[in-house]
Amino acid sequence: MIRRLPVVAALAAAWTAGAWFLWQSKVPSSLRLPHVDPHRFFTAAQLHAASSYSNVDEWLWAGGVVVQIVILALYAWRGERFARESAAGPIGTGMLLGMVGFALVWAAQVPFSVLGLWWERRNHLTSEGYFSTVFGGWLGLGGEFVFLCASLAVIMGFAQLVGERWWLPAAPVFVGLALLFAFIAPWLVPTNPLHDARLRAAAVRFERAEGVAPTPVVVAPVHRTTTLPNAEAAGIGPSRRVILFDTIVDGRFTERELEVVLAHELGHLARHHIWKDVGWYALFAFPGAWAIARATRRRGGMGRPAAVPLALLVLVVLNPPRAPAAERDQPAHGSGGGLDGAPHDPRPGRRDRALPPLRADDARGAATLDVRLPRAREPSHARAAHRDGGGVELLRHVGGPVAVERRVQAAA
Repeated sequence: MIRRLPVVAALAAAWTAGAWFLWQSKVPSSLRLPHVDPHRFFTAAQLHAASSYSNVDEWLWAGGVVVQIVILALYAWRGERFARESAAGPIGTGMLLGMVGFALVWAAQVPFSVLGLWWERRNHLTSEGYFSTVFGGWLGLGGEFVFLCASLAVIMGFAQLVGERWWLPAAPVFVGLALLFAFIAPWLVPTNPLHDARLRAAAVRFERAEGVAPTPVVVAPVHRTTTLPNAEAAGIGPSRRVILFDTIVDGRFTERELEVVLAHELGHLARHHIWKDVGWYALFAFPGAWAIARATRRRGGMGRPAAVPLALLVLVVLNPPRAPAAERDQPAHGSGGGLDGAPHDPRPGRRDRALPPLRADDARGAATLDVRLPRAREPSHARAAHRDGGGVELLRHVGGPVAVERRVQAAA
């Protein structure tokens, strides 16, 4: 053990250096944000309604997480009996156990998905139907099944080849897959060209200001599923692009407001945030894989199918679904730099406050409010490339609950 200390210390130092590098932000030195009391802009009834919306959303998330962990804990306790009844071989049986665990979790989440959809429909956030919510995502579920089976095949294959140190070759494989998905994600989203010549010209102007290579700006047709306006930066290298939902270019917002959105998304690309996302994944992939390897030792390690149910439990405990507040408040590492004028606050524990529908003139005054949308049910093809944590910085919002951060930028 003592002989391993230098190696452990070197790995810890490398991990810390990587985390420090990825955490660095660029904030405009001239930025001075005044304090704004939300009560100056929104009524007490609006703030109360906003709080109620967020509370229910977060309780549904918490209930879903608890049920998911309980289901997987029971499966980890009793699931290995399925391994004794299978004749598919070690890796085939492990894949079967993984699919059974996935199916159990999916079934347990259906009631929370239905309740969440009811709450969003009640607040006019989506027009998606209950049937399509439960049964309309079979293609996506099939893809997740395939990915889960492929992941288990990789892990169990390495475990049978190199034993307990399977995590050393397996983690780079998953980092490579994350990089591949980041590259192909924009091509998984159906889009149309942006026809607004003034917006295209504004994008070129922002690209030059921030030193961003020419980037396509396209429009995703999502209006049949949601009325929420949103946008995202997606892709790396030749696949990079800015995707605007058609609900944001439907005439509800002025050219200047849309330029703010474009600047924000191009800021993600200028600051290499998608590359940093992959970097954060890499930092946690190695210790996470090591933790799974350690936790499954008593089941014979990941080379044995009986370890798979326990591995699923450890994976979910280490990486639970993101809370709604975390989705709305994902740090963007100074996402737009000088473009945004109001970088995200990465401090732990920050919370956005959701607000009900606003009139077009509700957010006008001596300062410009930074308005962000709550985490909302998006079309499945839109979720595939979503890079912006459920938020778009807007000057106003029409048609659903919004979230207002306690930060403003001085009015121009």
